[in-house]
Amino acid sequence: MSKNKRPVITDDFKKEAVRLIVTSGRTISQIAADLGVGLSTLTRWKRQFHEADLLAGPHEDVTKELVRLRKENEILRQEREILKRAATFFAKEGSR
Repeated sequence: MSKNKRPVITDDFKKEAVRLIVTSGRTISQIAADLGVGLSTLTRWKRQFHEADLLAGPHEDVTKELVRLRKENEILRQEREILKRAATFFAKEGSR
């Protein structure tokens, strides 16, 4: 018996699927059914590519640039909080 192997899904396929969501005017569930991928998978791809696009760098569109900077700012705040907690933890551990 041979095992069924899942097809390898490339980044180009994912990008094209996300492009269809944005430009086709059809629902995500319709596109997912047509492409043979799960609705949650397609939704995750859309979120990933949207976030990657936002963090890609300066944008001509002021609104898009503002959203990108706010997202980057939130990430930096989270990283700072993690570092503060780690410093506090290691300071306590070192004093024992």
